[in-house]
Amino acid sequence: MIWHDLWVALALVMVIEGIWPFLNPLSMRRAMLAIAKQENRVLRIMGLVSMLAGVALLYLVN
Repeated sequence: MIWHDLWVALALVMVIEGIWPFLNPLSMRRAMLAIAKQENRVLRIMGLVSMLAGVALLYLVN
């Protein structure tokens, strides 16, 4: 049961992640270049904020 839920979650992430490059690849490319220029500290903070937002969302949904 848990494996099924994990595969469903992974599939949804892949669908959501694919929307932006499909609809506007030039904008996606520009964003990726801007992200590549960021310092490691900034990227780590962005990752931490993203993880915390995901945990908060999971808490609210469940």
